[in-house]
Amino acid sequence: MILGLDIGGANTKIASSNGYARSIYFPIWKGKDLGGLLKDEIYRLEPEAVGVTVTCELADSFLSRKEGILHISGIISDLLPEAYFFAIDGRFYDPVFLRSHPEMFFASNWLASSMFLGAEFEDLIFVDMGSTTTDIIPILSGKPRAALTDLERLKRGELIYTGILRTNVATVVDRVLVDGIPCRIASEYFAIMADVYLVLGKIGREKYTCDTPNPYASGGGKSREEASRRLARLVCSDVEELGMDRIIEIARYIASSQKNEIKDAISSIYHRYGVDLVVCGGTGEFLIREVAEELGLESISLSRRYSREISDVFPAYAISKMLEGR
Repeated sequence: MILGLDIGGANTKIASSNGYARSIYFPIWKGKDLGGLLKDEIYRLEPEAVGVTVTCELADSFLSRKEGILHISGIISDLLPEAYFFAIDGRFYDPVFLRSHPEMFFASNWLASSMFLGAEFEDLIFVDMGSTTTDIIPILSGKPRAALTDLERLKRGELIYTGILRTNVATVVDRVLVDGIPCRIASEYFAIMADVYLVLGKIGREKYTCDTPNPYASGGGKSREEASRRLARLVCSDVEELGMDRIIEIARYIASSQKNEIKDAISSIYHRYGVDLVVCGGTGEFLIREVAEELGLESISLSRRYSREISDVFPAYAISKMLEGR
């Protein structure tokens, strides 16, 4: 059994070539024991080999991306001296090579997924919406055509820093509809997109895997009522004043705004490359399917093709399968 690890800033994702999949909310910036977490998983699973992609180098607990890559790879190589690290050129390397060329290992998880899917579908737009970001990757004749750095992908609309859970609502909208009237919101960290989709019934409490905006506050839990209170604060109000009908109106407006941003980006990639197949993955797969349908594009869901669990951790699964096929 081959194991794939995708070490993200907020989530560590683990998958095996035979179908095991797990996503663990593990915020790197809090300085928790990543080595301990990985040791428990690896010793329990006893893999023959382990492939790794690192995407947490942007965490602000590091002074630079280079520092982040070297820190995380050091933890992993101490535990697994023969681990294989996946680089932005689409190849696996040992820890010695990584230490000499850390810049080749910045944010390469999307490339692993894209190369794996490209070998199967050839022409597609791969859209992976996670808790924090959305990757929109054009793939032609089996080869990903996206830029190789996050900066360039942001410039080209191939990376959108919006996700299904952790995104601050105040970065998605600057106003909402209340009684059909545009109302400016408080530019505070009052609510996140997980609150929006929980209130709308798009996700269940078990999918709200990240921290709430203030988990230590009164009402900082993950019930629909508590999420409603956080959304009410966006307009300097509360549930008692607004009522649930207005809160649902607010949530629908926010969700629609996020969907429209993603729709514009996918539409742009479609018109640029003429590819009309969208492969949807990630925690926000349901939203990508909706967008593809509204754009009149064919879609394939990774959760239906593999499983819901594998869709949520697809880069780790792709890493395991690619390493198995070497």
